[in-house]
Formats: sequence, C-alpha cells, structure tokens
Amino acid sequence: MPLDPFFAERLRVHRRYMFDQVITGARVRAASLWPFRRPGAGENVTRSLTPSSGAAGDGLAPHARARAKHRRAALGWDRTQLREHGIAGPDVRTSEHRIEVDGVVPFRVRVYHPAGADRGPVPAVLSFFGGAFRIGGIDYPSTDAAHRRRAADAGVAVVAVDYALAPEHRYPVQIEQGYAALRWLFAQAESLGVDPERIGVAGTSAGANIAAVVTLLQRDRGGPALRLQVLEVPVVDLTGRHLDLGATRALGIPSVLALRELRSIARTYLAEERHARDAYASPLRAETHAGLPPAVILTAEYDPLRRDGDAYGGALRDAGVEASVVRYQGGTHDTALFGRSLASARRWHDDVVSALRRLHD
Repeated sequence: MPLDPFFAERLRVHRRYMFDQVITGARVRAASLWPFRRPGAGENVTRSLTPSSGAAGDGLAPHARARAKHRRAALGWDRTQLREHGIAGPDVRTSEHRIEVDGVVPFRVRVYHPAGADRGPVPAVLSFFGGAFRIGGIDYPSTDAAHRRRAADAGVAVVAVDYALAPEHRYPVQIEQGYAALRWLFAQAESLGVDPERIGVAGTSAGANIAAVVTLLQRDRGGPALRLQVLEVPVVDLTGRHLDLGATRALGIPSVLALRELRSIARTYLAEERHARDAYASPLRAETHAGLPPAVILTAEYDPLRRDGDAYGGALRDAGVEASVVRYQGGTHDTALFGRSLASARRWHDDVVSALRRLHD
C-alpha cells in the first residue's frame, strides 16, 4: 500500500536528518582525534543528561555535547508533534514513586490511576517508552498523553517506568530496572489499588524490547504469572538479522544509511557486540518462548522493524503462546503519535485499548 500522504514532508526531513547524522558523526570523530583540542573539565565524567537539562553540555566531550543537543531536539520535536498532530491526555490522578533496590540503578515510576480505582482493585500494565534506548522518558508530552488516554479509556492503571538511558547506562541496567519495577508493582499492588492477578506489560520500540525481556525474566526467575504483553513496533533481535531494509528502500532511504542508524542504536545500548546474542538483549533469541503471556503485537508497513514483530509473534505461537500480529498498511514506525491527523493512529490507540481491556477478563 502507498505510504500515507501525511508522511511525505516528514520523510524528506528524515532523509535530511540521516545524512546530517553521517556528517555530524564524522565531525565528532575528527574533533576527538585533533591533537591540539583542549579537553573539557568533565570529559571523563559520566553524566545522564535529559533533553530538559541546562546548557548544551558545557565541559563535556564532543560526543556528550552532541547527545545532549540531540535529546533537547527530540524533546522539542515531541512537544511540537503533540501540539500540532497529537491528542492531549485527559486529567487522571497520578502518583510518583522512586524505586531503590540493591544492585539496580535507582529510578522512578509514575502511576496513572483510572477513574473508579477507588471502588476496588483495577488491572495494571507496566509500560516502557520508546526512544532507541537513548532518548525519551515518561515526561515526554506524547508519552504522558498516551499513558493518560490509555489509563482512562481502558480502565487500567498504567505504571510508566522511567528507565535509564544509554550510553550513560547500558544493558543490562534497563532490563533489571524493568524487572525491579514489576516486582515492586506486585509487592505494592494493594496500596496502589491494583489487582495482582491482572497485571500485564507493554512497550514501544526499544521499550517493547524491555517489556518482552521482562516477561522472560519473570518466567525464568519464577515470578507470578503475567496476563498480557502489548508490543508496539518492537525491536526483539539486536543482531539485526530480522531487519527489513526493503521498508526503508521503499521510502527512498539508502540501505547503508538505515543500517548505520540501526547498528548505532545497538552499539549505544550494548557495551559489547556479543551481547546482542543474549536472550535478555534480543528476546527473539530465547531458547524457548513457552510459558510467556499472550501477546498483541503492532507493526507498520514502512518500518524496518516489521519483520521483528512478525518473527516474535511466530516464535510465541510456535511455543504454544497466544499471539496476534497486526500490520498497519501505509504507516511508519511512529504512526501512533499523530492521533489528530491520522485515522490509522486513532485506530492504533483503539486497538491498544482493546488489548488492555482484556486484563479485565
């Protein structure tokens, strides 16, 4: 099916961005090799900079300055997309919690409580945002809006995990934070007004990777059963074996640029290339998928990750797990963001809500 016309201008901008990334990367590498460059005072200090941090990386090495700039730009882009093309979230009650567990980098979660939660325990879904492991967060406007809408429309408590970003923190930090958040959710279910018998996980893109891994950890470590996993445009094999570059070629993006970008994501998240073969980094590569919760997987036609979602759904079904995979024709990786402008994005939201409502059964 032809690409939705809505994406035409965005595609032109994205092509330019990918070429700019190649040029920027070359400049940063050249700057790091220049023998007369005066090092900044903080070059050997690892810092976690969010897009809302202050100055553009004063005292940071070139890579860190570029990263900080990229994150600020990503936050600004997200804010603009929600304002111009997204749908704002309703006013639902939220609560913030900080999770500190031995051996795990501290992090926070935000719970979105649906209406009627005070009348009895409600189902809950542990949710992981997308962003290639290196941008994003629960404070991003579109992420917050989506969590609000899903909590309100599905009648479930959405527990959003603000996991650490790479490369300041690399695998397996994020999956251990995800697993710690799940354990915390089960332990605090009563105080949160959550039914521990009706808990699922969800995630988008890199967040879908973490969500899928959390189901493996929960099974392998003997935790309580999960009821559902909802995976949106998931990346589940960081070796790149299942990348479908036909999707990017159809958009006029050279395969070499698309492959460079996708490999860059894996290198940012993984400290060593060999880790891509670990089942807890690439859940598609698990020895068995038996005993995992039922899955609803959403993919997009013009997304090089579409085969990841197809393959994961097939692996689950082969292991006897109920799984459905829906591909949105004419859509791209970020279709779901544009609810005001795209009928397919509104349908995407409805399908996720329908999946989450299964937790009420």
